Amino acid sequence: MGAAGKAGPPVSATELAAILQPTSRGVIIPCRIHPRAGREGIGGLHDGAVKIALKAPPVEGKANAALLKFLAERLHLPKAAVSLRVGATSRHKLVEAEGITPEAAAAALSTPSH
Repeated sequence: MGAAGKAGPPVSATELAAILQPTSRGVIIPCRIHPRAGREGIGGLHDGAVKIALKAPPVEGKANAALLKFLAERLHLPKAAVSLRVGATSRHKLVEAEGITPEAAAAALSTPSH
């Protein structure tokens, strides 16, 4: 999301697949979070991470919870399958999504949300 609250350029599944890290259980998604945004969504890539705008403020874990819920919905996974691995107090985070391939995650994240 840009400064005016508009979505960034669309991210292709190929671009996303290049930054996703496969694990034995699923995939690690590097994220760069923009809390307190006007609306939620994926705003492109930033320094090798998926740039994600969230309405939640970065206090008391609210932005982290919103991030996990947002990714679970976009990836069509139960909330329990998505967990924060690194970056609880940082804008740079590593999120693990279990039960999904990097290709399927890239496709789901590159599809515009409604």
